Parts: sequence; C-alpha cells; structure tokens
Amino acid sequence: MNPRALFLQTSPRKLFFRAAIPGAIGMLASALYQLLDGIFVGQFLGETAFAALNLAMPLVIINFSIADLVGVGSAVPISIALGRRRDDEANNTFTCACLLIFAAGVVLGGVLYALAPLLIGLMGAEGTFAALAVQYLRVYALCAPVTTIVFAVDNFLRICGKIRMSMALNVFMAVFSGVLEFVFLYVLRFGIWGAALATCTGMFATAAIAFWPFLRGRLQLRFCRPRLNGAMLRQIVSCGAPNFLNNIAGRLTSILMNTVLVRLSGEQAVSVYGILMYAEGLIQPLLYGMCDSLQPAVGYNWGAGLRSRVRAIERCCFTAALVVSLAAAVGIYAFPEGITALFMPEADEAFLAMSVGALQLFSLTYLTRWFSFAAQSYLLAIEKARPATLISVSTALVFPVLLVAALWPLGLTGLWLNFAGSSLLAGLLAGALMLCCRKELNQPDAT
Repeated sequence: MNPRALFLQTSPRKLFFRAAIPGAIGMLASALYQLLDGIFVGQFLGETAFAALNLAMPLVIINFSIADLVGVGSAVPISIALGRRRDDEANNTFTCACLLIFAAGVVLGGVLYALAPLLIGLMGAEGTFAALAVQYLRVYALCAPVTTIVFAVDNFLRICGKIRMSMALNVFMAVFSGVLEFVFLYVLRFGIWGAALATCTGMFATAAIAFWPFLRGRLQLRFCRPRLNGAMLRQIVSCGAPNFLNNIAGRLTSILMNTVLVRLSGEQAVSVYGILMYAEGLIQPLLYGMCDSLQPAVGYNWGAGLRSRVRAIERCCFTAALVVSLAAAVGIYAFPEGITALFMPEADEAFLAMSVGALQLFSLTYLTRWFSFAAQSYLLAIEKARPATLISVSTALVFPVLLVAALWPLGLTGLWLNFAGSSLLAGLLAGALMLCCRKELNQPDAT
C-alpha cells in the first residue's frame, strides 16, 4: 500500500495494529538480543566481565547518540513534509541525514577510542575490570562509522511504509548477532571484545540490507544531491533533541550511578544495577517500538491537518503503553529470583538478596513510566520539541540526580528507589505540559 494511503486513510485502530505491533516486535527482538548479550557475557566470561560490560555500556550508547539525534530528528520533518506533499524537501532531508550520521560516526568513534582508558578510569575501575571495559568500548568506537546508521534507517523504512521489512530486519539483526556472539564466546573462546564485535557485525549487515532498496530507488524516499542548510540542521537538531538528550542524560546518570555504586559496594552493586538496566532494556524498547512506530503516521496526519486522526492514533498509543507498563511491573515484582538467575546462576546469598530487593523496588517504576513516555513521543511527533525535551532531560538526568541527593541517607535502597521516584515526577511533569499544550492539541481538522 502507498505510504500516504496507509497513514492517511487507514482507520486509527487498524493503523495502530499495522504499525505499532510490528514495531514493538522488532524492538522486542533487539531487546531480547541485548538481554542475551548480557547473559552470554555473564555465563561464559564471568562476573567481572559482566560488570565491565555494564560499566562501559553508557559510553557505548553515547557512541550511538548522534546517530539517534539525526535519525529521529530527520524522521519528524520528513514525515510532515511528505504529508504536505513536499517530496523534494523530504528527499533532501533524508540524504543530508545519512551523510551527517556517517560523519558523526567517524568523529565520535575516534574520540571514544582515544579516550576509552581515561573515561573508564575516571569511573573508578582498575586492573582487569578496567581493561575489559576498555576492550568492549573500543570495538564499538572502531565500528561506529558503519554501524550507527542502523538506528536511522529503521525510521526511514517505516516512513516509506515498509513496516514489516523494518520488523524483519530487527529480528534478523538480533538472531544473526546472537548466533555470532555464541560462536565467538563459546566456540572460539574470544574475550569480551568478541561480544562487541558480534553486535557490530550484525548491525553492519542489517544496515547494508536495509539501504539496498533505497540505493536502487525503489522506495518513496530517494537519494539526491544534498543541499544542507542552517534551517534544516536546526530543525533536525530541534526534533532529535529529546531522544538525544535523553540518551546523553541517561548515560550521564548511569555513569554517576556506577561511580557511586563502585565506591559504595563494589562490583556486586554494579552487577545488580546492570540487571536492572537489562530489565529496563527489555521493557523500554516495547514502549519505544509502539510509540516510535506511530511517529510517521502522526507526522503525515499532522502535516495534512487531520488533527482528529492524530488524537485517535495517540489514544491507542497511551492505552497500549499503560498495558505494557503494568504487565512489566507485575512481572518484575513477582519473579526477581528468576531474573537474577538469568545473569548470575551461581550468585551467592548476599548478591541474590541485594538483587531481589533492588528488582522489587525497581518494578514500581512502571506504575507511572508509561504516561511520560507516551506524552514525550506525542509531543515530539507534532514538533513540540521543547516540552518533549524537558520531559526527556528531567526523566533521564534532573530527577535522578536530585533524588540521589534526597535519598542518600537510605544507602543502596535509596539508589534502587531512584527509578520509581524519577518516573513519578516525570509523569506529573508530562501531565502539566500536556495541559499547557491542550489548546493546540485539541484544534479541529484543517478545512
């Protein structure tokens, strides 16, 4: 089906199932691989390697942050331009975005490779612990120019109506990377660098396959002679800022938490924090997959002036986010021992007690996380970048840092409660911002 017909004529409920469900499945496949990545490293390489992976992971995600900034930031204006039937404008934004992502991968990858020992050392790691974290980070840094674009091309495929292809490629990347990692770690006995190499190889292969139909000119978006200008760059940065700042702020918070945990309780506390992050890494992609997959539909309809359809699509998004979040809260609270055993099957009683308590407190996060997440996605899709950015930065950095100080007297318990407290404050902030924007959000359809 033609993308315009799909996004502008399909009923909102049917569109939700056609776009959001495949998007959630694709992101779930990626999340399951990330979970498997942690399990493989913990099972095959041991507790120190697992802690090193989690120490380096915030920096790895920062490595992908610029690509996410440009990918998400360009997807919003591309969708709105196509909704307004400005195809040449959309194609130019698409072309410039791809070039910007490659250039950013070269620069940021080089910086992270050079500074890896310093950055890991500043987080308090020493000896083998630090060496393993540096190995892991440097593989991602070397591969950045040809891997980071995989996040953006996923958005571009969905904009062109290739929703199932996007889902299939995410599943392929997860399966291919998982098989490679098993071979590298279990069969070939590579070190922690093999885990990173497996992921990067899977990402490169997926990006190459995804770009093939674009290179052949068979999709709605086409490469053209790039015409980068200041207005376009500002628009990309503005629309991509919420996700970008969320990534950066979230990783800064993770670095802060890891630094505090290393000094407060050593490798064990870092490993428990890593388990919480893997649990979040399974749930958040489901929420992101549903909400982000609807972004092209919202952008097309917003650009076409069909405000009532935008509201109907977003009602589906909020409802689905609520259901997923509540199910996650129940699952994490009920099965903390099983979740811990996935990563540390031979954990001693002290580690198990710490992990179970942390997971049960962490489960409270998802009683409220759904609302701020869906609200941020909604505001971003309709070019309300400032309130979306405020939600994202507050959720990922401002509230967590404030609560680290406020809950400090509670020790580790305060750190585990940080997630739920930040989520509650983010929900209140999102509600206030939605009320502030209610007049524009409730506008009638353009005639």
